Amino acid sequence: MQLEIVSPEAQLFSGEVHSVTVPGAAGSFQILNNHAPIVSTLVEGKVKIQGKITLKESIRSKFTQVGEVTYLDIQSGAIELSDNKVILLTD
Repeated sequence: MQLEIVSPEAQLFSGEVHSVTVPGAAGSFQILNNHAPIVSTLVEGKVKIQGKITLKESIRSKFTQVGEVTYLDIQSGAIELSDNKVILLTD
């Protein structure tokens, strides 16, 4: 599935991933390929991205990578999924 992470400053990431786990307002949830469409608000916590991804040098410090798992700390945001494309808007 395609993941795009956008902050007020810049697009942080765009690429293919296996899954994304996010801190939703009603609790954490995971999005996998062919997930039903969803729109949700996000709260402070960690976004967990599974899949081998390459980050631009200029934003690498915002992420923590452990093997094929990448984490991003967020304060709040929103997520939308439609047709295997996830758009994550975050502060």
